[in-house]
Amino acid sequence: MRLLFAALLLLLPLSLSAAEKLKVVASFSILADITRQIAGNDVELRTLVGPDEDAHVYEPTPDDAKALLAADLVIANGLGFEPWLDRLLASGEARGQRIDASRGVVPLTIDEDGHRIPDPHAWQSLANGEIYVRNIAQALMAADPAHADTYAQRRDAYLQRLQDLLAKARESLGRLPAGKRRVITSHDAFAYLGQAYQLQFLAPQGLSTTDEPSAAEVAALIRQIRNEGVQAVFVENIRDPRLVEQIAAEAGARVGGTLYSDALAAEGPASTYLGLYEHNLDALMDALKP
Repeated sequence: MRLLFAALLLLLPLSLSAAEKLKVVASFSILADITRQIAGNDVELRTLVGPDEDAHVYEPTPDDAKALLAADLVIANGLGFEPWLDRLLASGEARGQRIDASRGVVPLTIDEDGHRIPDPHAWQSLANGEIYVRNIAQALMAADPAHADTYAQRRDAYLQRLQDLLAKARESLGRLPAGKRRVITSHDAFAYLGQAYQLQFLAPQGLSTTDEPSAAEVAALIRQIRNEGVQAVFVENIRDPRLVEQIAAEAGARVGGTLYSDALAAEGPASTYLGLYEHNLDALMDALKP
């Protein structure tokens, strides 16, 4: 009996190691936060593109490749947002399932070099944010059935918070007069927000921060700001602010602060997805209100 008990003690660490946490990799900070809100501490979560980092120009590291190879679940945005992730997954032998959090979103499109391409910044609509939450929760529940009920409870609580913020956004932005609905930002990342609340976002750069505007495009934007009296001019946390500051100065407008587009803040209220959205909402209202 003692020998049997000793043998069981030797096997115990092996049985515990079999219950390791689900390994999840999120492509960038916004997806990582949504995942954490649902998964809590029941998964081992790694983020590839962190807070205040630009996913458009991100260059994966060897450690990123190792994390993807070990992952049980890879959560991406999709819609062409992470071409570097597609290449990284194709070059290795990743065993985990990849899911696109944007699955089911009706994408906006934009003309680029004569081709219509999807706008990947779908999280800028809270209605799409709900789709993201449901897709991520479903993937976690399928990959880790032992915690499915807990994931479902956290999903529902998070969706209630999202709905409360959605109601605030509709009420506050809905009060803006028609002539106070134009906003200047660094790159074209806010079309979904604009569509949701009839705001017009103008930017010197296109969908990607790698797109460099021509001198003629910058001059045309300055003329438009002057002619239309646009006062809501914002820099972004992932971009060098100098171009927007130059445009605002030449147009006689004032930079109203920072909007968070493709990444969370490293700290502060905008360090979560809902916090980011509420920060952007309050900043826009301060700049646009009569």
